[in-house]
Amino acid sequence: MNFLIVGLGNIGPQYLFTRHNIGFMAVDYLAKQKDINFKTDRLASVASYKEKGHTIYLIKPTTFMNLSGKAVNHWLNFYKIEKENMLVLVDDLALPFETLRLKPKGSSGGHNGLKSIEEVLSGSEYPRLRMGIGSDFPKGRQADYVLSNFSNAELETIPFILDKTAEIIESFCVEGLTKTMNKYNQ
Repeated sequence: MNFLIVGLGNIGPQYLFTRHNIGFMAVDYLAKQKDINFKTDRLASVASYKEKGHTIYLIKPTTFMNLSGKAVNHWLNFYKIEKENMLVLVDDLALPFETLRLKPKGSSGGHNGLKSIEEVLSGSEYPRLRMGIGSDFPKGRQADYVLSNFSNAELETIPFILDKTAEIIESFCVEGLTKTMNKYNQ
């Protein structure tokens, strides 16, 4: 059984450490742990590794956030992976910073990357790991907040969050969604 792990984010150095790019940060962290490199291919940067008989593909869409669905659809079809074996890593304003929540499905919650995936896949029935980025912004400034860099204090905590995210990804691929939710959901 193979798996597709999708980190959502925006390409370009100006977005590197923004809250909206925590999905990219997570797959980059896992790739570094596994000592693998991404290569740019159709609509995404792609890397893969083997884990207990499974091939795990990591992608970072090179479309911008609001077109992430095109990349997801292409790589799901290319690798012949079922939606239930895909995990989307996404920033979430509704969760406090540091909170990680694995869900089997759900709404986009206004997130443009998830909206794009839902449109292309004709539904929201796919697993996602919601990564809390908090909501410390004035009314009407949501876009500025998600596209702003993490604070220095938050950046000190990010490695611990990414380490836990890597554990969740491994568990999802080896132990399955339900066991992983029971083990890690806070």
